[in-house]
Amino acid sequence: MSAITEPKPDYEKEIQRVYRSIIHALPNVPRSEKANIRRAFEFAKEAHEGVNRKSGEPYILHPLAVAKIVVSEMGLQDATSVICAFLHDVVEDTNFELTDIKREFGPKVMAIIDGLTKISEPALLDQMDSKQAENFRKILLTISDDVRVVIIKLADRLHNMRTLGAMRREKMLRNTSETLYIYAPLAHRLGLYEIKTELEELAFKYSNPAIYNEIEAKLKSNQKQAQAYINRFIKGIRKVLKPTGLKFKVKSRFKSIYSIYLKMQRKGLAFEEIYDTYAIRIILETRPDKEREDCWVVYSVISGKYSPNPKRLRDWITVPKDNGYESLHTTLMGPNQQWVEVQIRTTRMDQVAEKGVAAHWKYKEDGELQDETFIQWIAQIRDILENPSLNALEAVREFKEHLAPEDVFVFTPKGEMIRLPNESTVLDFAYKIHTQIGHSAIGAKVNNQVVKLDTRLRPGDQVEILTSRKSHPHKSWLRIVKTARAQENIRGALRRERLDVIKQGKLLFLWRARQYGIDENHEYMKELLAYFFMPNMDEFYYALGSHRINTKRISEFIQLKKEGKEIDNKYLSDWEAQKKRFDERLQEMGVEPDMLILGIDQTIEKQVIAKCCKPLPGDDILGFNQNGKIVIHRTTCEKAISLMSTHSSNIIRAKWATHEAQPNVEFLAAIKVVGLDKQGMLNDLIRIISLQKKLNIRKVTIESQDGMFEGIFHLFVRDTSELQEVMDKVKKLDNVYYSSRYAAEAEGEGLESNPVQEP
Repeated sequence: MSAITEPKPDYEKEIQRVYRSIIHALPNVPRSEKANIRRAFEFAKEAHEGVNRKSGEPYILHPLAVAKIVVSEMGLQDATSVICAFLHDVVEDTNFELTDIKREFGPKVMAIIDGLTKISEPALLDQMDSKQAENFRKILLTISDDVRVVIIKLADRLHNMRTLGAMRREKMLRNTSETLYIYAPLAHRLGLYEIKTELEELAFKYSNPAIYNEIEAKLKSNQKQAQAYINRFIKGIRKVLKPTGLKFKVKSRFKSIYSIYLKMQRKGLAFEEIYDTYAIRIILETRPDKEREDCWVVYSVISGKYSPNPKRLRDWITVPKDNGYESLHTTLMGPNQQWVEVQIRTTRMDQVAEKGVAAHWKYKEDGELQDETFIQWIAQIRDILENPSLNALEAVREFKEHLAPEDVFVFTPKGEMIRLPNESTVLDFAYKIHTQIGHSAIGAKVNNQVVKLDTRLRPGDQVEILTSRKSHPHKSWLRIVKTARAQENIRGALRRERLDVIKQGKLLFLWRARQYGIDENHEYMKELLAYFFMPNMDEFYYALGSHRINTKRISEFIQLKKEGKEIDNKYLSDWEAQKKRFDERLQEMGVEPDMLILGIDQTIEKQVIAKCCKPLPGDDILGFNQNGKIVIHRTTCEKAISLMSTHSSNIIRAKWATHEAQPNVEFLAAIKVVGLDKQGMLNDLIRIISLQKKLNIRKVTIESQDGMFEGIFHLFVRDTSELQEVMDKVKKLDNVYYSSRYAAEAEGEGLESNPVQEP
């Protein structure tokens, strides 16, 4: 019996079907402009003729899919947007040039396509700090010319993420990290919440399939019960709102798997401890002049039935978000003492929330924006991206800060409004005003009260910086500031200060040494470093310039050498061992070369476990190449996501070897245990971990408050399964609420916590 073969897909039929669905979604576009759309479709189809995607589909299906997303999901229903979506890859991937686009479709379309076309000139790439960062900067600079560039780019990224399964693992990880680092926050900033959520969900699904599938399975197993609870809650809402006479509808939705995962990580909770896995949305139909009043009426009525959590009230109706988002958020105590998130908004507000930028950005006939709020934001973005003192990486980092959904607005003494990322401090404000004000800051008056530099700013604060000529940046300031600009200014000042001290130290050395006919190239120098126990000349000069070494001791050393005395061999060997430790920068967490199987043809001397996420065998991992050393991160690590977005060429595929290859290797991990603070609880936990599971405990920290305890146990395990076994065992103890993996500690600075040196 012959095998049944699958019929070959009729791609031409599918191409025409998708094209017709796009045209049908454009009822308000004039016939003449639809003719131009048809022309662009035929142009793109011919340009990509004979080219297939990794999935085997004709390439033209990709620009068609992007156009459909732009029209149907993002709400841009003008001819120019559709034409540019069709043509967005033509210049980059075919022999056509921008001049061809201009000749066929005009200067506006050409300008948008230019913004969408990646930089590819080799001579220019040699001068870049990061190709990806430079591409981001080019794309983002076009916002001020035409926001449709960014919208089409987001649609392009969304379709690529939807079809990511056909990509190689390293390309997949690069795309997921870029998506989480820049594209999802950008979609959020433009108010495209549905797009933002799907981008995050897909990125998480492909970068961490095991965790994604685990949470998805638990959600599905609980879905029927959860839906019954939602229906019961909504029934109560409808009952109390009906007598008000308001026209409304109630929607419910389950929260995304990625948002649930983030909450589990932030709060150290197991899935079973996450109760608000769904949200309710009440949408009102009302007059424009009654919107705010009616939303608060709804809040008043429903909070009378279900007790609200006052700490979780968010009023984005009185003061909308920068991206135009308006809604009233509250969390209510529903039946069975479960918290439920409720969003209250009008139909107009809901449309803005769903479509974002396309719903409320208005254009003049020439494509120029009319929305004043967004014009101001765009001006700020352009200032950042065109700042000649920032390289591409720094510009993208600072741009990312301006995507924060919870920015803080504060005021100068003259009433000028200053925007800063959430949790910014007085010192961030000082550097935002001027670099020299930041350098000389000693404190501030916030609302006429004198405060310290590390004081967190709150919305509406009036801030006056206090300065002193004697003040200068300290290394500790780096832990205070939040913004990339402040961090870079402080680092720059510290580098310049260190170089000045080294220069002064060298002058002091030469002044003293030349009295004896000696300079920095003399044969005594190695022994001099050993004598002062310094790893290199710069460290010696720095100690001398900062007056930690008295120049008289240089004379003492030279005098000893003149008398023919040698440094004791034991002392010299101790110094060489110390110098080696300095050069290796605390790599006590290193793994033997054959423990990890890395990318093809990789010759690696050392792999280093990243301290920020502490990966274990069993975790999905990747490597970052830094000068021949490979730093191993979990693929979910925030630092890894950031680095992949800006240093993708440093990514190396990595996976764990079998236990047989390294049977005795153990890794430091940590678990968090929360429960009732009962007598003997600590002994019970140590008995399970140390005696039953026979695991070595490195450190234990316990905090107790109001009858509850929280313990962090640092222990050595072979892999994730061994760690899971001990957590499962601990969970079975009476009075233990939950036990989860803990990776929030970073034990010191060094290579592991900063694997790629920033420019």
